[in-house]
Amino acid sequence: MKKAIVINSLLLTALIVPSVAFAQTADVAKIESFIKNIIQILVTLSGLVAAGFFVMGGLGYITSTGNPESLDRSKKTLVYSGIGLAIVFGAFVLTNIVSDLAKTAFGG
Repeated sequence: MKKAIVINSLLLTALIVPSVAFAQTADVAKIESFIKNIIQILVTLSGLVAAGFFVMGGLGYITSTGNPESLDRSKKTLVYSGIGLAIVFGAFVLTNIVSDLAKTAFGG
């Protein structure tokens, strides 16, 4: 019984007494490089996916053998993969511009 009271009082004391926490310094350069690396990986992966769709659309275009439905589907695949690739590269350029503006604004 006494052992339980001692353990409970020690636990209660540990919960009541605040522990010291030291703040970390904010290293914005590490966060920026991490985000840039993630964006570069995503752009690379989306470029590979778009290249795969270009190949798939091209093969479908070549092998359509005059079938208008297959030809139209292949053309749409080529156009949509080009639009997607342009959007991804536009987002990549936009993130670089925003990053440079943030560096100059916040003194990076």
